[in-house]
Amino acid sequence: MPDRLTPLQTQPCRLSPPALVCPLGDDLATIADALFRGQRALVRADTFTPGRPLPLGRVTATLPATRAWPAEHRSRNNQLLAAALERLLPTLDAFRERRPGARIGVVLGTSTSGIGETEVALTTRQQNGSWPESFHYQRHEIGSPARFVADRLGLEGPVYTLSTACTSSARALISAKRLLATGACDAVISGGADSLCGLTVNGFASLEALSDAPCQPFSVNRAGINLGEAAALFLVTSEPGGIQLAGYGETSDAYHISAPRPDGQGAADAMQAALDMARCPSSAIDYLNLHGTATRQNDSMEALAVSRVFGDRLPCSSTKALTGHTLGACGALEAAFCWLTLDAGRLPPQVHDGQVDPELPTLTYATATPCDATHTLSNSFAFGGNNVALLMERRS
Repeated sequence: MPDRLTPLQTQPCRLSPPALVCPLGDDLATIADALFRGQRALVRADTFTPGRPLPLGRVTATLPATRAWPAEHRSRNNQLLAAALERLLPTLDAFRERRPGARIGVVLGTSTSGIGETEVALTTRQQNGSWPESFHYQRHEIGSPARFVADRLGLEGPVYTLSTACTSSARALISAKRLLATGACDAVISGGADSLCGLTVNGFASLEALSDAPCQPFSVNRAGINLGEAAALFLVTSEPGGIQLAGYGETSDAYHISAPRPDGQGAADAMQAALDMARCPSSAIDYLNLHGTATRQNDSMEALAVSRVFGDRLPCSSTKALTGHTLGACGALEAAFCWLTLDAGRLPPQVHDGQVDPELPTLTYATATPCDATHTLSNSFAFGGNNVALLMERRS
């Protein structure tokens, strides 16, 4: 471990109760109940793959209307964010009362932004020869989500969006911690959002990575991912106590544009780096939220990495079996599931067909049991071999 503590290690980084909109629901009580019961929230639809119904983690909650919004903000991605933001406002208002004049930034992650609306507009253009009057190209720009949140709250910066595929919103939380440590902000609204759209669904289909049945992470029968959508937001502050982002690890394998490094070394290094930053021994971690996509390659390398760092003692599970893979939102969403684990003292159970792959290293899969957890870890891995681990700690 490092001999000297750095500002990133010593600076408190408190995560507020998360504001979530996901396939499990749109309020924390409902989401926690479904999470800890291991309730799948996938629906079969061929919306994006006509003639091929797929299990999808679609948000069914009523979302805010966009009619009164500027054209550049009208997207489902921003609707998901607006719904989550409504749930974050009481926390934000309370912080502003405690800290009048606080400098508040916005750092979010996404991979889709508003590309779904551009897909519809492109179809209209192909049919009619012109863009629909409602079309505005800025809605699908990667920077759109953070600008949308900042505009709704009248915030002026720092405001930016990260897009590193499936680690996007995990990296957004890391960026929030850095902004606090440097003194650039007093608080940061951080997290991410992604929405289901043709580009991602058909893109993963072209990679032959989609499963036609509910996904089975770490099962011998795993056959690919299910996709989902979500928005997850935190107010990240430098206040002590509560649930803290105590450490993180980031690595880059540069092994392949889409396939993970088979031996899992980069993933293991990310987990170890998070432990080192938090000055936390591996034996102190009570639960690990696996990236667990249910693809052959990801689960294989992740099992190797987890076994290398933790052996076979650590309870772990992949919650993507419940929500689908929410891509750019999954890092923040699964950090929120870790927050709920620390807050409720319960573990999200591993959900699959019960047939563990005997060729994988032995792991301990979590069951729905009480657990006085004080430390959790959440893994996020992405195309290009970029790996992130977030270590969260409950403090008095």
